[in-house]
Amino acid sequence: MPASFAGLAVSMAAIWFFARDHWTRLPVSLALLVAISVTAIGLSGQDADLDRTAAIRWAPRRVLHLLLIGGLGAGAALLPRLWEAERVPVEIIVRNAGGLLGLAGIAAVLFGGAFGWTLPLFGFAVTFLVWATTSSADGAHLVVTWLFQPAGVAEATWTAVVLAVAGLGSYAVFGNRR
Repeated sequence: MPASFAGLAVSMAAIWFFARDHWTRLPVSLALLVAISVTAIGLSGQDADLDRTAAIRWAPRRVLHLLLIGGLGAGAALLPRLWEAERVPVEIIVRNAGGLLGLAGIAAVLFGGAFGWTLPLFGFAVTFLVWATTSSADGAHLVVTWLFQPAGVAEATWTAVVLAVAGLGSYAVFGNRR
């Protein structure tokens, strides 16, 4: 945890330093990606045998773990709103944090907790490439570029909700891959 918190603080400071005075949807989404990726590395337990044989219910703890990661990421992205002139709406930050968090949960189930960062990074890269190279208003384009859509775009909101529910649910039920 100390290494994750240090990585979170350093990466947020670096992103804010390079994006200061232009704290728009792109740097905010990048900050969320980095915050969730840095902290999602800890989604694997210390002892796989203990996780399998423990008499306690792991599902609520797993959901709480993911929600804590999402809260830290959203808080880190919200912090510059205190002093930045350009303020990204809170709705966008919460939407993007939920979607990226869901991708981290799915990655932990598929690849293991240490690789919880892979799907959020892949999703961000695909979204950025499509968003930067094409412009369209059709539904498929809005779904693929959900990270960079403004507030109030239903397709982007529903994409993030589906990813969040799928990630939280699958990680809570199955845990990380062993």
